[in-house]
Amino acid sequence: MDLTLKYEESTVFALRSLYSKYGYSQYKMNKFEEYDLYVKNKDFLISDSVITFTDTNGKLMALKPDVTLSIVKNSKDVKGYVEKLYYNENVYRVSKGSKTFKEIMQVGLECIGDIDAYCISEVISLAAKSLKEINKNSVLSISHLGILSAVLDSANVTPFIKSDIIKCIEEKNEHELKKLCKENGIDDATAVILSNFISIYGSPDTVLPEIKKLSNNSEYLSAVNNLENILSLIEENEIKDMLQIDFSVVSDAKYYNGIVFKGFIEKIPNSVLSGGQYNALMQRMGKKSGAIGFAIYLDMLDPLKTNDSEFEQNIIVLYDEATDISALKKFTDGLVAKGNRVSAQRFVPDKLTYRQLINFKNGEVEIIENNA
Repeated sequence: MDLTLKYEESTVFALRSLYSKYGYSQYKMNKFEEYDLYVKNKDFLISDSVITFTDTNGKLMALKPDVTLSIVKNSKDVKGYVEKLYYNENVYRVSKGSKTFKEIMQVGLECIGDIDAYCISEVISLAAKSLKEINKNSVLSISHLGILSAVLDSANVTPFIKSDIIKCIEEKNEHELKKLCKENGIDDATAVILSNFISIYGSPDTVLPEIKKLSNNSEYLSAVNNLENILSLIEENEIKDMLQIDFSVVSDAKYYNGIVFKGFIEKIPNSVLSGGQYNALMQRMGKKSGAIGFAIYLDMLDPLKTNDSEFEQNIIVLYDEATDISALKKFTDGLVAKGNRVSAQRFVPDKLTYRQLINFKNGEVEIIENNA
């Protein structure tokens, strides 16, 4: 990353460059949309808290908490056509970190239309590459809702119980899962399969052979084969090493179907990237097309800022009222031309960190402190 930019700016620049190389065009939207768009799809949002206001024409409007819904609303619905879009937009929502409303830069990518196996594998690869741009120590955890749905559908339980089972798998709570199965008459064989969704996770080469053995249900095997075929298209070794199958990665079935995934970075406990196929959302919004995409939550990256941007300035140059200003300017310009970030100051400002502290007085240069 370019250290002359702020951490967030540098991250966005790198991601935009990555997506452009693969033919994705930038999507721009207004700061607000009609509130109706969001209230109908609150479950799709990270937070259902939305900032609203009444427009001059009496319509209830909302500061955008999400970009995907706007992209879907305005997408083309033409057979054989695929839209490849990326965005970096400020969204207004409750931050996971502060629990208060914040203006947050969100970066994302959407592939909408007549998508096929190539489109799906490309988006997964770009999700993994996005994580690597942020931090090399990262993992992309992948699941397939069709696999889980095939087992749950065969259990003949109510939607409410299905939701509770999915929550147990998401939380890796095997004890509560077994209790639910027993209380609701789910047969032992199905209960064992569901428990395996908690205990089996790891690289695709390890997990896929194991989960194939769990059931001979045709819908189940079709979903497993779909996941295997998509992952086989990802051949870059540096990307394959980042992938792991983890069935605790789940998303709301009202909006998502097929492959879903989350991205994790070392030292950050929660996912910083989330995505998947959302054909169900397309259908809810009257579209016939398919879709897959992901979003990166830059507010989750705050813990990395002190590591990757340890010093706000490379160099602080101290001077006083007797300093030759022309000589000072020539000296600082020379440092900047060499790629440094330079702040000329009469005194060291409070809380301003630096790599090097230089005293420039009486035409002489004295290095007072060097942290490089």
